[in-house]
Amino acid sequence: MARLKSKWICRECGYESSGYLGKCPDCSGWSTLIEEIPAKHNPITFHNSLNYSTPQLLKDVSLDAKVRYTTGMAELDAVLGGGLVKGSLVLVGGDPGIGKSTLTLQTCGKLAQKGLKSLYISAEESEKQVKLRANRLNIDFDNLYIQPETNIEDIKRGIDAISPEVVIIDSIQAVYTPGITSSPGSVSQVRECCSALMALAKTSGVTMVIIGHVTKDGMIAGPKVLEHMVDTVLYFEGDRYKSYRLLRSIKNRFGGTNDIGVFKMEDSGLAEVKNPSMLFLSERGNTAIPGSVVIASSEGTRPLLVEIQALVGPTSYPSPRRVATGIEYNRVLQILAVLEKRVGLNLSKQDVYVNAVGGIDIQEPSADLGIALAVATCARNVRVAPDTVIIGEVGLSGEVRTISHLVARINEAKKLGFKKALIPQSNLPVKNPPENIEIVGVLRLIDAISNAVQDS
Repeated sequence: MARLKSKWICRECGYESSGYLGKCPDCSGWSTLIEEIPAKHNPITFHNSLNYSTPQLLKDVSLDAKVRYTTGMAELDAVLGGGLVKGSLVLVGGDPGIGKSTLTLQTCGKLAQKGLKSLYISAEESEKQVKLRANRLNIDFDNLYIQPETNIEDIKRGIDAISPEVVIIDSIQAVYTPGITSSPGSVSQVRECCSALMALAKTSGVTMVIIGHVTKDGMIAGPKVLEHMVDTVLYFEGDRYKSYRLLRSIKNRFGGTNDIGVFKMEDSGLAEVKNPSMLFLSERGNTAIPGSVVIASSEGTRPLLVEIQALVGPTSYPSPRRVATGIEYNRVLQILAVLEKRVGLNLSKQDVYVNAVGGIDIQEPSADLGIALAVATCARNVRVAPDTVIIGEVGLSGEVRTISHLVARINEAKKLGFKKALIPQSNLPVKNPPENIEIVGVLRLIDAISNAVQDS
């Protein structure tokens, strides 16, 4: 019998090599390649038992009356696009201790309370450990089942035995198939187990939610193909030492992307934050200070008001420091360059610190104008009126560029009591503008600076 040749697979990115390499050529990770021996046959033995589907006309496909399951958690439903879709595969990732298991167990409890049969597969904890967490979360319903299991085939038998509507797998890195010789959590194991769960979800209509570990870089552990296989990818973000958590949609075949839900970790579990804008501005106060402005960001389809703070002062280092928290570092450097060249603000001997308050990561470019104003006002010791919200993207020539979802952003600012909105000139006129808020358009960055500080 011919000897099976082993292959070396990067556990970070899935790169395959015929021999060992100290550094992965694809992701540049050191000591990430592990040896795996391919199976002699298809490791997922129950794939052949799935019903064969015949081609049919698209117009003849009928939709069930109940396509989605609302989870009973409004923030989670909003991120999912309206709830869990029947037969979908959802991947939830996040740092250790951030609250992934708490979130999914609470979701199971809400679904069971509504009469939906849920199965919680605990691959890392015993049933007694899960029971202790359920008692802390006040979860005790007849429709919630628990199965401590790591073998994918035994998990499939458990699903067949009770026919649940929703299944939680905690976590995919601890599940294995006996047809592969490598240990649980390896690239081949994660890929094959996820493929098996996906096939089961699509053919049986069971909704699958799997929890995934993350690497030190914050990416889902295992091959990148894992994120391509699933229908929805959610990241649970936040500082484990702080109480607030952000659930962000990275991929969603049934809804929008980059939508966020905000939760607060309490003794009794995760509580929803109904008005995150008020949360992020709760400690700001009504007194304007140099270097503090409020921007209206858009996370997916949701407007969000966030305070941007900047601190500018003489440096004691040979090269001035540039520190950005919650904002892309290179974006801050670009804005500082525009301030120096187009506005004439000399920052070559100044340390600059920029922070997005509340622990949220601002990714869209509409925060540019707010960052620039925060830095400029702190450097010149002037103030932006506390009831002014700043919205706009800044180009390299100093122009303020058009942004999207403007009316929703202004409406959110009006609800929180803001009296003035500084927006790009190209967004005027605003269709159906809200009342009792002054809307001012600016063409260039220097115009925005002079306009924003005139009432301070």
